[in-house]
Amino acid sequence: MKAQVLTSFGGPQSFELRDVPKPVPQAGQVLVRVQATSINPLDYQVRRGDYADLVPLPGITGHDVSGVVEEVGPGVTAFAPGDEVWYTPQIFDGPGSYAEYHVANENIVGKKPASLTHLEAASLTLVGGTAWEALAVRAQLKAGESILIHGGAGGVGHVVIQVAKAMGARVFTTVKEDNFEFVRSLGADVVIDYTKEDYVDAILRETGGEGVDVVFDTIGGDTLTRSADVLAQLGRVVSIVDIAQPQNLIQAWGKNASYHFVFTRQNRGKLDELSGLIERGQLKPHVGAVYSLADIPLAHARLESRDNGLRGKIAIAVGPLADRTGAQARAD
Repeated sequence: MKAQVLTSFGGPQSFELRDVPKPVPQAGQVLVRVQATSINPLDYQVRRGDYADLVPLPGITGHDVSGVVEEVGPGVTAFAPGDEVWYTPQIFDGPGSYAEYHVANENIVGKKPASLTHLEAASLTLVGGTAWEALAVRAQLKAGESILIHGGAGGVGHVVIQVAKAMGARVFTTVKEDNFEFVRSLGADVVIDYTKEDYVDAILRETGGEGVDVVFDTIGGDTLTRSADVLAQLGRVVSIVDIAQPQNLIQAWGKNASYHFVFTRQNRGKLDELSGLIERGQLKPHVGAVYSLADIPLAHARLESRDNGLRGKIAIAVGPLADRTGAQARAD
């Protein structure tokens, strides 16, 4: 099978398209013919060596799968050949999704929502699971509460907006002005251009000085530090970013705030919750660009660039799907 193999830690050129052995499912596992995967910030962090101690080289990376079950191992009861499935491979535990085939334990695999294409489904598994764990499990966001979502037009942010709205929250988000219409179409109630206005001032103005109940942080650094300034009493901050610098959280102490740092865990339950939102029309991933398996280095370079012009996710077409889509990059 074809696979993008990470040969060394570094830039996008560190990948090499190779022929590698097709995996064989063991007891409790399914072999999936990958139709699509996608690119996340975690992917380029792994590639450049941020988690070098956890990633043996050479290796196959990647953290999203949408595909079709080709074979099942002994003891598998939930799936059969021909089933369309989606999942996030176990992070830092075996080969990833940048390949034509992938093997996974059946307990992390879900039935792909019929209303989603493989490209859409692959763009949602990691970020969707992160959004659900952050809001439902960690922050325990409730109907009638308010939330500030930093970076609402991004790969995870655009999903978090929709999940928060489905939970009944009032949604504030920060984006550039050219993304206002996009995030409003997702359900954002108050949109702030962070390049033209201090988001702390905007939030306090819009809430009458009370602040928001939850902050979802995708940026870290000073943004994480200042998020305490917009919290209401007993507010919660959920961050999916590594803390790269010391944080002064004295403002959070005065508000009895709680902080949660989320590195998502893989299980079928979160996928089933997301499927429910999709079936009710409350969640739709946005694919901002499509590349082929061979062009994963180009996709990495684009996502990692500061002004990449993207909304939502970069999806990767694999195998026959790549052939049908023409295997060329396209963007909204």
